[in-house]
Amino acid sequence: MDTMTVKDSKFASYASLLLRIGLGFGFLSAVADRLGLWGTFGQPNVEWGNFSRFLEYTHTLNWYLPAGTIPTLGVIATGAEIIFGLLLVVGWHTRAAALLSGLLLLAFGMAMTLALGIKAPLNFAVLTGIGGAFLLANCEKFPFSADELLSRRARSEEDR
Repeated sequence: MDTMTVKDSKFASYASLLLRIGLGFGFLSAVADRLGLWGTFGQPNVEWGNFSRFLEYTHTLNWYLPAGTIPTLGVIATGAEIIFGLLLVVGWHTRAAALLSGLLLLAFGMAMTLALGIKAPLNFAVLTGIGGAFLLANCEKFPFSADELLSRRARSEEDR
């Protein structure tokens, strides 16, 4: 079975860089919002403003789970977004981070659809994020990344 990969070109390299940075900072920005780093609820562009409001939203999306599981789910989701966001921004283990990001976004999109209807994930471009993450997981190279730096270092040690 052939694996589809993004062709090696300047455009593909820059596109993968922008996608990696966009997804990574998108995750980190969402975490910053739920931790109140962007301000309090009610200020412009602040969705939650604190972790309690984020947990209320988490419960709304996961209405079918026992209420006692929601704090754990919120912490797990937040931890995953921090880890995936940092890995994507730095570009370390990029393929795995992109694949896992796509799966996390897929779970989020499905929960949004079940709880709020299909318009909610469309409004927040969740499907675009899922597709972008899975596309990034299939890129051949990751310019300006720790992966690229480590690959260069390994090749130069092999040449010695």
